[in-house]
Amino acid sequence: MTTDLLEPLSTADQSYNPAPAPDPGIDVPRIDVLGVRVWAQTMEQATARIADWVARRTPTYVCVSNLHTVVASRRDPTLMHVHNAAGMVTADGMPLVWLAKLAGHRGAERVYGPDLMLALCERSVAEGWRHYLYGSTEAVLARLKANLERRFPGINIVGGCAPPFRTMTEAEDAAAFSRIVGSGADIVWVGLGAPKQELWMADHAGRPGAPVMIGVGAAFDFLAGTKRQAPRWMQRNGLEWLFRLASEPRRLASRYVTTNSLFAIYFVQQWLARRHKP
Repeated sequence: MTTDLLEPLSTADQSYNPAPAPDPGIDVPRIDVLGVRVWAQTMEQATARIADWVARRTPTYVCVSNLHTVVASRRDPTLMHVHNAAGMVTADGMPLVWLAKLAGHRGAERVYGPDLMLALCERSVAEGWRHYLYGSTEAVLARLKANLERRFPGINIVGGCAPPFRTMTEAEDAAAFSRIVGSGADIVWVGLGAPKQELWMADHAGRPGAPVMIGVGAAFDFLAGTKRQAPRWMQRNGLEWLFRLASEPRRLASRYVTTNSLFAIYFVQQWLARRHKP
């Protein structure tokens, strides 16, 4: 069930066809935020649905979404289509959670990438799931693997790959994905950053042997300990952006100003269009 909180203004590029999202099998409440359908759910609901896909070997992918990815999708029809073809789009940022509550989904929670990764890693010990880490650098992957194994004794991390920052050739990409399939991974954690990770997952989800893929962006750095996370009280109150801005002002200042301004403009445009629609 999708709540039309906002009316989409653009249509996805129909020439781009990632694997179709699996039928969730349940009446999942979703809100339409600038055309991106975001699931209004709890962390428990999210992990349960992903666990079901793992059990069924359903080749799909999960996008964790915030204002930045929503605005980027609003401006890029292909990225919009990739999000809406995903098996799940979680509310990674508190503004999306607030919009879900505003739309009537009072129980909606933030399904934050690092927390989702920890929740599924914890569950995987009992379930016997196999994990693969794709993205970042070799040094970060080594620290991430060590930290996860220390935190969750018995976790099965079957491999990892830090792809080059340049565009890979078709042969390199095919070889990398072949190693993922050959590892027998049940979940591939993708830390390439947005929108690269979303495009990569959509491109590979329909390939033979593809497992569940979850794009978690900066979670690799946070859980590896190479970047600091905002305190929980800042996260709960939607102030994580302020903490990250203070940590990386040169990289994030222009991004936050642009993203927040565009979101406000697009939101007002669509709110006005909806009010005046017969």
